[in-house]
Amino acid sequence: MKRFFTSLLDLIYKQKCYCCSSSEENSRLCTNCYNSLTMCELQPSKFVCGVNVYCAGLYNKNLQKMIRGLKYHKQKEMAFYIAKFMYEYWQNLGISSKFTIIPVPLHFKRLKKRKYNQVELIADEFSKLSGYEINTKLIKRVKETQPQYKLSRIERLDNLKDAFEVNKEEYRGGSVLILDDISTTGSTFEVMVNELKYNGINNIICFAAATPF
Repeated sequence: MKRFFTSLLDLIYKQKCYCCSSSEENSRLCTNCYNSLTMCELQPSKFVCGVNVYCAGLYNKNLQKMIRGLKYHKQKEMAFYIAKFMYEYWQNLGISSKFTIIPVPLHFKRLKKRKYNQVELIADEFSKLSGYEINTKLIKRVKETQPQYKLSRIERLDNLKDAFEVNKEEYRGGSVLILDDISTTGSTFEVMVNELKYNGINNIICFAAATPF
């Protein structure tokens, strides 16, 4: 009888894949859905202010669902799978330097509303995989900005003007890896890179989980 109830509970509470709802693997992302993610070419997707911007995958289908689930629907388990995908891409690049991870920060008002910064969750998982340290104190978002997705490149840059502030006392030296979930025009990276360079921090690479192009 005990075995029966244990089996029944396992069946009821078995985890389903967030993308296809299969419970066959008892996982929040099944192997088939993970393997369906489209990895980008192993080269910079764009350059901003002389800095390479790499994007791990195309923002479509399952990767889009994973990122949106993490960002808007509290599917925090997706952070691990997104970070794993990013790390596999990163390893293939063969970049051997040690980095400090800088997750793109949220303004405190948006953080209060959302309760968490989805990029920090990805950064935490990426840190565990890579061994890189995270620094969330080096650069802060000091201006509340409007959502970027409907804005042109020029509008995005204007929206982000004076949005970030660097506390140089928190810089520990070495190379910096700015991490984000999506890079479209690269405007967020551009503004952050400019602010870091203005403060004498020049060894920078930008890395996003996805790009729509």
